[in-house]
Amino acid sequence: MLKLAELLCLAGLHITFLNTEQHQQRLVKFTDASSRFSKFPSFRFETIGDGISNDKCREDDKLKSTFMAIDTVIKPALRELLILSRQRAEEWPPVTCIIADGLMSFSIDVAKEFGIPNISFRTVSAACFWAYLCIPKLIEGDELPFKDDDLDKQITCVLGMEGFLRRRDLPSFLRAKELTDPWLQIVDSQSSKSMQASAFILNSIEELENPMPSHIGTLACAKVYTIGPLSALLSSKKNSTSSTSLRAVDRSCLTWLDSQQLKSVLYVSFGSIAVVTAKQLLEFWYGIVNSGKPFLWVIRPDSIIGERQIPEELMLATKERGCLVDWSPQEEVLAHSSIGGFLTHSGWNSTLEAITAGVPMLCWPCFADQQINSRYVDAVWKIGLDMKDMCDRSIIERMVRDLMQDRKDEFKKSSEKISNMVRSCVEEGGSSFQNFERLVEDISSMSL
Repeated sequence: MLKLAELLCLAGLHITFLNTEQHQQRLVKFTDASSRFSKFPSFRFETIGDGISNDKCREDDKLKSTFMAIDTVIKPALRELLILSRQRAEEWPPVTCIIADGLMSFSIDVAKEFGIPNISFRTVSAACFWAYLCIPKLIEGDELPFKDDDLDKQITCVLGMEGFLRRRDLPSFLRAKELTDPWLQIVDSQSSKSMQASAFILNSIEELENPMPSHIGTLACAKVYTIGPLSALLSSKKNSTSSTSLRAVDRSCLTWLDSQQLKSVLYVSFGSIAVVTAKQLLEFWYGIVNSGKPFLWVIRPDSIIGERQIPEELMLATKERGCLVDWSPQEEVLAHSSIGGFLTHSGWNSTLEAITAGVPMLCWPCFADQQINSRYVDAVWKIGLDMKDMCDRSIIERMVRDLMQDRKDEFKKSSEKISNMVRSCVEEGGSSFQNFERLVEDISSMSL
């Protein structure tokens, strides 16, 4: 969202960035966002509370309280901001367009109430969003909910993916055995509601995910702007990177990487949310160490469930050829010449960053869109390996060696080919570059 906001500021638009107070505090603490955006007189931050208690509760209760807070706290706060924007038109131009996260479909109702367009920004892959939109077809075709535990059964009701999609490759929220499953209901209802948006922004590339963006546009009867990868598009316009991390970054790992050989290091990170059990941690640790490859591993302090008890042999091996950090400057790490592979949770941002850098991936997806992203990495783009639903040290060891040794040249060639294609799309004349220019023109015309 911040990178999209910065791109729109560079294009000369007035931007109000609405953030929760909790996230804004972390943004100010860990990034240069305040100073970076202060150079844009046409930009301002606004904050609201999220209305969610920090008390410990069951996940189902958290889910319920989150969506209750949207109706009781966030939706009214958005209405109030829009009213104030009209009352203070002399101080700041009134809002003429809302760009909202795709799961925040309540913004569509508010936008309609004020007679302004609402653009839905989908932060997952186009393939994942299309799978969500196919939920009614999956139910009609008796492919949802699952009737048994066979996760390798082919899925045939997602247009364009009939040849390679299995149950285990569907977004995790669709792994339901009952239509009453709360996550399935929320994803279905939010996706259905979002189809009322005036247009869609996808952090993707037409050539990478075809024909999914066109399928989405046809079903929604709305414009679809594929303008990704946003990080690469922003870098092409300002020739520098922008930090949006909500955690303290440890840059010492870059110095460690400088001492390693070309394309020799396995980078390991499961993102900002995913967690692993203490047992899974050990399986990964043994598998990575036994592969014999040097490794840089991001282990967030809050990412382990259970007590960490690491055998001495693992600590010694890590001291010899590993580097552990709490958090890393990931885009810089992936662009480093020493990185030869990426063991990832297959979040869409991480996937795009690896694709842009031309780094092959070993995928261990956890939830949401990650399952379908990892399938594309392996079966469609052929730029890595999919290890979903497995966590065994011998398998991890073998697949790390496949990625970085036995099939290294194969993955290097395919990754570089797709990386070059993606980079050309964000340069002047490329599809993402042109789609962004079209987006800016269309948003500008909304204020006339």
